[in-house]
Amino acid sequence: VLTDPVIPCGQILAEHLSVPSVFFLRGMPCGLDFEATQCPSPPSYVPRIFTDHTDRMNFLQHFLCDFVFQPYAKLASEFLQRDVTVPDLLRQASIWLMRLDFALDYPRPLMPNIIFIGGVNCAHKK
Repeated sequence: VLTDPVIPCGQILAEHLSVPSVFFLRGMPCGLDFEATQCPSPPSYVPRIFTDHTDRMNFLQHFLCDFVFQPYAKLASEFLQRDVTVPDLLRQASIWLMRLDFALDYPRPLMPNIIFIGGVNCAHKK
């Protein structure tokens, strides 16, 4: 299943059907991509999205991330009939196709199943 992990419905379906999943994304809020792929992520390594470029989220940011992803965890738990969290779902991905480019983004550690495909969303001008 080729899916976007920000809305993990495709991953829930892949889990239910026991088929591999491929994620196509630009970035995940709240550092879920680092947590799910178990990438090394020292607190001072790179600025984080939605954290005002610090190594910690404040209470409101943490609350909003939980608020956004909690319905998907509940949906997955009910549909798969077992306790599931969103990071648990994301850990099951076979390949992460990341639309990142070191010319535009901060360098970061990679795991073997992460592949950079920068430039996919660029169009040639005439």
